[in-house]
Amino acid sequence: VGKDVVVALKKAMERQGLDMRISALVNDTVGTLAGGRYRDEDVMAAVILGTGTNACYVEHADAIPKLKGPLPKSGHMVINTEWGNFWSPHLPMTEFDKALDAESINPGDHIFEKLISGMYLGDIVRRLLLKMAVEAALFGDNIPSTLREPYVLITPNISAMHQDVSSDLEVVENTLKNVFGISNIPLRTRKLVVELCNIVAVRAARLAGAGIVGILKKLGRDVIGASGKNRTVVAIDGGLYEHYPLFRHNMQIAVKELLGSEVSETVIIEHSKDGS
Repeated sequence: VGKDVVVALKKAMERQGLDMRISALVNDTVGTLAGGRYRDEDVMAAVILGTGTNACYVEHADAIPKLKGPLPKSGHMVINTEWGNFWSPHLPMTEFDKALDAESINPGDHIFEKLISGMYLGDIVRRLLLKMAVEAALFGDNIPSTLREPYVLITPNISAMHQDVSSDLEVVENTLKNVFGISNIPLRTRKLVVELCNIVAVRAARLAGAGIVGILKKLGRDVIGASGKNRTVVAIDGGLYEHYPLFRHNMQIAVKELLGSEVSETVIIEHSKDGS
């Protein structure tokens, strides 16, 4: 703590006899952009959708008011947005989101991240289930104590339940039993749990899609330019995006709806694993 991580890394490599030079220290989001752009110069933005979330994009250097001194030779610079900390009164925060935020280790911070990232989606669903268990006896008269434990239900759990295609929703039944100790769950209740997972995941996916469109709008890539259709690639990495197909699908639908069919044909959203 309080030490230059590049200096520490350099010394560690020297101890291992590695003849290497550190050119830059970047976060996973910028790494995803760099990795994607190395293969494809049309990559203009990168997004991490995993336990946390962030986005960055390639900006014209002369469009950055804070930039002082000579412009980079390329004429471009990467802007790391830290969009997880975005907040707006227009964000659709419910009582469950507000309670999660208030009880978190950083109340009032990273609101956007708490709405869309893998760290929090499972706990939003848990809070919904708890309220319905208390007020509507969703699971009968007894309320399992584990339903009151923060973060006991994780996003891989809701991904599995949301994407359960078995006729009797066996995955839902097993997940609720393994996580909360709830058994003998009627099929109608299992269907309701799937719908809750769907509501939370689709909201998160559409908000993520809106964020991507916001970046494209900043870059002027939300319209067809006078020079014709410019191809724009958005590189995405993170476990939430990679391992949750329904989240990924709904995010892509939101991007297409917001851009319109003509512009959306010019925007490619691709999974880019190597950078992060």
